[in-house]
Amino acid sequence: MSMQSPQDRFIRVGNINTRYWAEGDNGPAVLLVHGLGGSVENWAPNIGPLSQRHRVYALDLRGFGRSDKTPLIHSLYDLVQFIDDFMQVLQIEKASLIGNSLGGGLALQFAIQYPEKVEKLVLVDNAGMGRETIADFKLIFVPWIGEILTRPSRKGTIALLKKLVYDPSIINDEIVTLTYDLMTLPGARKALLATLRAGIDFRGQRSNLTKNLLDKISSITAPALVVWGKQDRILPLAHANKCHECLQDSEVYIFDNCGHVPQLERSEEFNRLVLDFLAGHPVKR
Repeated sequence: MSMQSPQDRFIRVGNINTRYWAEGDNGPAVLLVHGLGGSVENWAPNIGPLSQRHRVYALDLRGFGRSDKTPLIHSLYDLVQFIDDFMQVLQIEKASLIGNSLGGGLALQFAIQYPEKVEKLVLVDNAGMGRETIADFKLIFVPWIGEILTRPSRKGTIALLKKLVYDPSIINDEIVTLTYDLMTLPGARKALLATLRAGIDFRGQRSNLTKNLLDKISSITAPALVVWGKQDRILPLAHANKCHECLQDSEVYIFDNCGHVPQLERSEEFNRLVLDFLAGHPVKR
């Protein structure tokens, strides 16, 4: 997995100093939204290839990566608003949103709230389709236990990263060091805990959030591509089918021998798939 990346850029989104990447001068806009605990680096193998036909932006959500960590997030709807504010600052009137995990759930909610600003959706192992999730996240919700489990260590970072993928051999020292360094930035741990607890309780993904999303998802008219790793250990494969069935206009593509982050684990195939979908070509199974 290559971690080569564009140059960091920073803008003020409200009062938040926000890091982002931008590549490509022509074509429709594409916005990449990472998952819980992620950063723009989660799109390192994708932004270059996608920028050959698009203006591509990737942002560090408020609380993550190298964006400001405070104020803490206590409602995931604040992150949806943050995405809209980011687009307004950069004068992006309309974009295709590509979101992984939490980022996919945010992309769906964004499409519900701002349908006029969404061209297409690519939903990569997205959150929001049911309560089911990995037991680790449920434990982190519990006071004190969450503080212990999120205490940064290289050993813990390696264990977490290996849960995200099917083939653990792709987790190299470069990826571990980068992830660990971001997790140990001032305020990162508190920001992660606050955001996770805003979306997950001891039974899994919060029922009020999933119910609201599932009640309104059928209103989304933007064409959508649902992408999933068959061996995802964070969110079950059944959620891919549920998402596909609930959307008005969607296709689904399942990567075999792949975990929770297909854009990293199967980047070349992922990039071809997404470029074809954004160009309006049928998805080839």
